[in-house]
Amino acid sequence: MNPSTQPRIRCAVVLIIFMIISIGPIPITSSIGLYVVIFRPAWFKRLVDAIYSDINSKDFCDKN
Repeated sequence: MNPSTQPRIRCAVVLIIFMIISIGPIPITSSIGLYVVIFRPAWFKRLVDAIYSDINSKDFCDKN
């Protein structure tokens, strides 16, 4: 199992929960997205690093 599998699963579960909750009058997912864009929290950087930890940057650049 890749080291990024667990963070990917957690993110997917949280996003699915946010999608279900967002059916109400308050758009939670877009509010969190706006917060991340404006304040750039450290937890988001760590989350992105964990998700992409199994990708070698050289290999990623060669594929694109």
